[in-house]
Amino acid sequence: MIFGSIGYLNLLPFQVYMKRRFPSTQFQQMLRWKRAVPSDVNRAFHRGEIDGAFISSITSSRCRCTDLGIVADGPVYSVFVLPGAVAPDRESASSNILAEILGLEGEVIIGDKALRHYLEGGKGIDLSERWREETGLPFVFARLCYRGRGATIGKIAGEFGRREWRIPRYILQKAARERGITPRELHWYLSHIRYRMGWREKRALKLFLKKSRRYPHPGRRQSN
Repeated sequence: MIFGSIGYLNLLPFQVYMKRRFPSTQFQQMLRWKRAVPSDVNRAFHRGEIDGAFISSITSSRCRCTDLGIVADGPVYSVFVLPGAVAPDRESASSNILAEILGLEGEVIIGDKALRHYLEGGKGIDLSERWREETGLPFVFARLCYRGRGATIGKIAGEFGRREWRIPRYILQKAARERGITPRELHWYLSHIRYRMGWREKRALKLFLKKSRRYPHPGRRQSN
């Protein structure tokens, strides 16, 4: 099985779960990770290069997906529009469209660099927080979808979604050190991310996809 992985901190709990879930050397050889930014993972998924991945919600409407996503209900602290000239983030898909839907102009930044920007005192408009203010709903940034191995990926989604996963201290420390933040800051950040999609999240996703139809995006044309 080839599984695509976004290389951002918001998926650290899922990555820890996967390493625990499949400890055998034989399966680790089958399970290959493509660590990349969301836009790259989207392209690899739609080209059929990977069996499953968290893909950007804007590209997921015609895909077979589970009830796992990357969700924030309020501020997420890693997706901002900064003052200045309009500049989409090349790593992003959903967030660039979200900024347009919300009528926000400026530079879009996402992921770990956006989190560092905030923690270092940088200013900007948190897109997830603004979406919550305007709709009263959480925002779904990505969904766990699959092209193959549906039974296996569905089982993975069910197991991961049924409980909260504790990140070992040594992994937390290593991930924080690599990003130039503290373990406490990383733990605080992850407290604003959730993964299970219930009716509110699905309603929010449906609304986002409906609003996004006014804005062109190449990923929308691709499907399974």
